[in-house]
Amino acid sequence: MNVADSQRVASALERLGYLATPVIEDAQVIVLNTCVVRQSAEDKAMGRVTSLKPLKQARPDVTINLMGCMVGVKGQEKLRAALPFVDVFSPPSDPGPLVAHLTQDDSRYIELQDTQQRFELMDGNLVLPAEERGNLVSAHVPVVYGCSHACTFCIIPYRRGVERSRPLGEIVAEIRSLAAQGVKEVTLLGQIVDRYGKDVPDGPNLPALLRHVSEVDGIERIRFLTSHPNWMSDELLETVAALPKVMPHIEVPVQAGDDEVLANMKRGYTVAEYRALVTRIRRIIPQVSIATDIIVGFPGETEAQFEGTRQLLAELKLDVAHLARYSTREGTVAARRMVDDVPEDEKMRRLKVLDRQQEEILTEINARYMGEMVNVLFEEEVRGRWKGRTETNKLVFVQSDASLRGQVLPVQITWTGPWSMQGRLLPSPAALPISIEQISVS
Repeated sequence: MNVADSQRVASALERLGYLATPVIEDAQVIVLNTCVVRQSAEDKAMGRVTSLKPLKQARPDVTINLMGCMVGVKGQEKLRAALPFVDVFSPPSDPGPLVAHLTQDDSRYIELQDTQQRFELMDGNLVLPAEERGNLVSAHVPVVYGCSHACTFCIIPYRRGVERSRPLGEIVAEIRSLAAQGVKEVTLLGQIVDRYGKDVPDGPNLPALLRHVSEVDGIERIRFLTSHPNWMSDELLETVAALPKVMPHIEVPVQAGDDEVLANMKRGYTVAEYRALVTRIRRIIPQVSIATDIIVGFPGETEAQFEGTRQLLAELKLDVAHLARYSTREGTVAARRMVDDVPEDEKMRRLKVLDRQQEEILTEINARYMGEMVNVLFEEEVRGRWKGRTETNKLVFVQSDASLRGQVLPVQITWTGPWSMQGRLLPSPAALPISIEQISVS
């Protein structure tokens, strides 16, 4: 989501005549877009913005903009007092304060009344920043802002605000614009993306949005994240299975493999219900890959409860497991009502146990691709090799002297590991010779 927000800020600044610079000391405007999902991220952001103070003192004309979840949707007084050298504070997904600050003495100044009006500056026909225009293969497109679910461990609802769905036509117009600029793949984003449209009376749902996006010429692949077990309907899964452009890859976090821990997290489902969902996904979408999220060391998590998580992952053999240690986030329900009683060294031990197990699982899963032909969308060249992804979101590298950027090409897998695979290019069907024989029918 922050990548998408940063692209929109850059786009707005270029419309005002600014150009990007890789050298921060040369900049007239500095935007620090922050993530605070974990305390360590907030600490890092605070350290980075504080490091800009000497630059501001040496060059008072520089505009410093602090943006994102660290600022949040309300309660910025403490930040303003702690960081008086920062000129502009922008909530997540809201470039309006920065645009207003930069244009207040300019004929282009626009008086904008609310956040939604400000953000419309960059919705619809989004023009990518100059360095990405024509080079960006895969783009992120927010479709739902904020979240109203409020898991007890999560700070996002308090920083990004309540759930708000973007109009369907606005999203499709933006994706058409991205396609015209060379983008081949879009990922539709939401904290709970499955809830798209549910905050709008008689609004469209995610399956309807997927069908409309599939009709956009130039877009070859569509993904969406992140899903929630409570909102992943059969209609959505059947839509993924029916639309060739929608990739067979589902991200649906479980977070823990114990019912008591899940209840304490306020997740709203049981382990049995999650297990049944995985079975249903695999039945409706053949060859699907599934990703999940896990938090170890949640307040009160016992060794037996952790073992339940380990056994669940060993049983389900999912393609990706994003692992994290629980850390207290001030302002969340867990911080107010629960004691962070799992020692840090125990959290790290549990994380390493799952990491080793998942490495073994991925080694087994990816080995099945050995010798197989897969279609890969290539994104960029990395250290002399071209990097791309399969339909199931597996990372693949190939050697090629030619530019493969933005192409979907057949690749035969020649090496597999837990985190990536290597392959060789195969002739595309369009390049193969065709023999047509005359057949007489009597």
